[in-house]
Amino acid sequence: MSWVKSCFLPVALVCIALASCSIFAKEQPAPVYDVRSAVVVSAQKIPPAILAGVGDRVNAAINATVRTDVYPRVVLTIRILFVEKGQGFDKSRNVAKVSVDAASVDDGSVIAVSAFEVTSFSSSPTAADEILAEDIAARIRSAFSLSAGRA
Repeated sequence: MSWVKSCFLPVALVCIALASCSIFAKEQPAPVYDVRSAVVVSAQKIPPAILAGVGDRVNAAINATVRTDVYPRVVLTIRILFVEKGQGFDKSRNVAKVSVDAASVDDGSVIAVSAFEVTSFSSSPTAADEILAEDIAARIRSAFSLSAGRA
């Protein structure tokens, strides 16, 4: 029992020292791009309100964003892979899976890829498409450091 007490203090000090190292570790900043335009495409039958809503909102955010530094210029290809509406017990959950490619304006090569799933809730089936479009556009604005423009 006495060896447990004698080992406790050194082990506790080592744990505290290791924990303090992780507190001061800096995260690398995410790359920033100068987004010039965006196009929204879909392979399946996605409601036009979602496609147009995402495109309008993202392009408005691109136009509202002002870059003071020089960053790589890109165009976004936003692919809405699938949309499922009316899920859950009360049929208010809507899910979309989205993929975004950022292609260089200079040579056309894809220099960044982002894929995510968006879940939104709406008790109104008529407003569900607009709410889902806004949630998708908000994720894209966040991922590419765009201002919140007006659609």
